[in-house]
Amino acid sequence: MAQTEEIAGVTPRTPGPRGGWPAVAAVAGATFTVVTSEMLPVGLLTPIGDALRVTEGTAGLTLTITGLVGAVSAPLLTPALGRFDRRLVLCGLMAVLVAGNLLAAWSPNFAVMVAARVLVGVGMGGVWAIAAGLAVRLVPGASVGPATSLVFSGIAVASVLGVPAGTYIGELADWRTAFVTMAGLALVVLTALAVLLPKLPAEQEIRLGGVMRLVGNPRVATGLAVVALLVTGHFAAYTYVRPALEEISGASASMIGTLLLVYGIAGVLGNFAAGAGAARSPRGTLLVIGLVLAATVGLLPLIGGSVMTAAVLLAVWGLSYGGVSVSTQTWLLGSAPEAREAASALFVGVFNGAIALGAFVGGLAADGSGIEAVMWLGAALAAGALAVTALGRAPAGAARG
Repeated sequence: MAQTEEIAGVTPRTPGPRGGWPAVAAVAGATFTVVTSEMLPVGLLTPIGDALRVTEGTAGLTLTITGLVGAVSAPLLTPALGRFDRRLVLCGLMAVLVAGNLLAAWSPNFAVMVAARVLVGVGMGGVWAIAAGLAVRLVPGASVGPATSLVFSGIAVASVLGVPAGTYIGELADWRTAFVTMAGLALVVLTALAVLLPKLPAEQEIRLGGVMRLVGNPRVATGLAVVALLVTGHFAAYTYVRPALEEISGASASMIGTLLLVYGIAGVLGNFAAGAGAARSPRGTLLVIGLVLAATVGLLPLIGGSVMTAAVLLAVWGLSYGGVSVSTQTWLLGSAPEAREAASALFVGVFNGAIALGAFVGGLAADGSGIEAVMWLGAALAAGALAVTALGRAPAGAARG
């Protein structure tokens, strides 16, 4: 059996007549669409607040609400879906996403917008939880690693292209048009999933108790702890990267976009590089990621006084963090190969909860101790993830790596 198959701990499946790489690409399109829908308000907070007569801070809750709903819905939806065919489930969840984006575009007041963002959170959490473990069912064993990287590239590309594109549409037309556009994209992806995916019957019936019992698996618990520490640390720092670049590096407003684009492109490259590495050794790959992330974020306040140095640090930051999703997902799938969907549901729940927690604790640090303290906090949490990765229980394949 190939090494990738051993790490995944599953018997490879021959893809159906409509499976293979086109199906993987459709799933990647789904992850891109749900994450872009989740993050869309980031560049539209001011016009949303003006139109709905709320402050920008209140408008920012549209992002928090979606993340929290996604964190809760992922582990709840997986057992609730029972033995429904996963192709039909994905199409249904994409339809929920279409409805959520259309409702957001129509919203006459903030209460309706909140309801719309709850729908987006349900669709996002469900799609991400199911999509995360599908690569092994769509391609032969030797291609599982690259296919998983492609699925997760949708998340990385959303941060590079999705949010800026939504912001650009909002500037050309208005913020409501941006949400309508996302609804249209979700409908296109829904159609692609319906056409390209083979039938994907549920592999086993999953109960909520079974999902939660996975936390008692020491390998799963270690993986979830690494996810929580890395993602919380990243978002504690990255949420405030603009003021950090302005205050520490002296970057002008016109430079910020270019610097963040450098970060995003590096993140996409990191996703594929880490996917290849994690297929051989999730532990080894995450040790490198944790070390580089802690060092890069911690060095920004120390040596990031010039824009050029900050650009280099941001590129390395993006390269390391870009591999977090695919590496931790590979770890969890290898830790519970008999319960891939349940492990993915826990992964998505912890990941989205960590996003919300990171932004929250980063804000507390910024308000209480300043921007440099936020960078130190992010570095400390990444260092904690490094320690947990080194000392915790790893999947069998990772242990050999």
